[in-house]
Amino acid sequence: MSNPPGSTHPDLRSLSLWWDQLLEDEPVPRRPPLDGDAQADVVVVGGGLTGLWAAYYLLEADPGLDVLVVEAEVVGFGASGRNGGWCSALFPVSGEGLARRHGRDAALALRAAMRDTVVEVGGVAAAEEIDCGFAYGGTVTLARNEAQLTRVRAAALDDGQWGDESHVLDAAQVAEHVRAEGVLGGAWTPDCARVQPARLVHGLARVVEQRGGRIVEGTRVLRVSPRAVVTDQGTIRTRWSLRATEAWTPTLPGHRRDVAPVYSLMVATAPLPPSLWEQIGLDRGQTFTDGRHLIVYGQRTTDDRIAFGGRGAPYHPGSAVRPEFDRSPAVFAHLRAALLDLFPVLDGTPFTHAWGGPLAITRDWHPSVGLDASTGIGWAGGYVGDGVATTNLAGRTLADLVTGTASPLVDLPWVGHRSPGWEVEPLRWAGITAGRHAAELADRTETRTGRPSRTAGLLGRLTGH
Repeated sequence: MSNPPGSTHPDLRSLSLWWDQLLEDEPVPRRPPLDGDAQADVVVVGGGLTGLWAAYYLLEADPGLDVLVVEAEVVGFGASGRNGGWCSALFPVSGEGLARRHGRDAALALRAAMRDTVVEVGGVAAAEEIDCGFAYGGTVTLARNEAQLTRVRAAALDDGQWGDESHVLDAAQVAEHVRAEGVLGGAWTPDCARVQPARLVHGLARVVEQRGGRIVEGTRVLRVSPRAVVTDQGTIRTRWSLRATEAWTPTLPGHRRDVAPVYSLMVATAPLPPSLWEQIGLDRGQTFTDGRHLIVYGQRTTDDRIAFGGRGAPYHPGSAVRPEFDRSPAVFAHLRAALLDLFPVLDGTPFTHAWGGPLAITRDWHPSVGLDASTGIGWAGGYVGDGVATTNLAGRTLADLVTGTASPLVDLPWVGHRSPGWEVEPLRWAGITAGRHAAELADRTETRTGRPSRTAGLLGRLTGH
């Protein structure tokens, strides 16, 4: 498949394992760019999961709406086609943090909405026949030293006061889910599903078009203005403009400091034989992580690989996003070593894929969704890597805001939230880089001593928590 006009990436199959699988199995339609000036009732800027979910629910609410999705590259080019495949009820702000900012009832309502959202995604995938490997296996969190064990147990016990189901596990109970090296205990929550994200986003795009929505690709948005979206292919007059640009948000005028694009990278093994899976587990579609500060995440894929990712790639000054940043040999090597440390039985197993991409982090780590009725401009994003499910909640909420539907979703505490802007450079680079180094140092200290690291306390101050 050739890239559409304006694409900056040389090979779509190299974007991720998920894209490689998608293009191996089926042709993905090449959609033409915008053909000059146009009109639409709603213009959605960004052809990822946020934008497509918004289009889907808008057309469900009012099939007569003229909805136009505008994508600079191709549908699913960003995080929606490259992420770890966790459709999770995770939200970057803790229940306690939400209650502190918005009140306990609001925190409980948002936590319940996130749990329901995981079920909603699975229901839509089934109803619309989107074959995305949705498996409701939950997430198991491993603790491999005493500091992690204390932290994981405390988090699991705290979940209960916000209505979340979370079970503290001993080492033997963890092994019923996954058998990793050096596990002292852990926790399990059912509120997560494994998905193949590229198949989800492209299946959703197909359904949006079947319902009458329009999608243009290779069309770069230059400005989102009241009642108009200006692109490099023409200007679109519209009543409502919904910005769903996530890590690419700083490229738009007036939004340079809204989010910081931070890279998360992944590796994947070749398909593993049944003999290895008998030793590893993950036989019900569970996702997995551990209690370290520098986040890692993994899943057993639909074709029996392990896809494993984590943070640790550098932030690039000026919120720069470039294709060459998607790859870091040093980070890829670290991820492979980390996975082998978890599962020594993988020694000698080839790794076939390595990829990455940016995710969006707001200064207070608080995602938001909203609509300014006076300008007609809406937005959603800042998911901090927890976006596969949250995009669905955002899409439903945007649809209700646009159509004036007085649903409980429009009263959730993230609606209308405004995060403070990031510091100017080089302070932004210095703060984000210091946070990454603090997490790395804290993990090394806890692995060596088994005691909670004092350095970890810096992370809360750097992230605004």
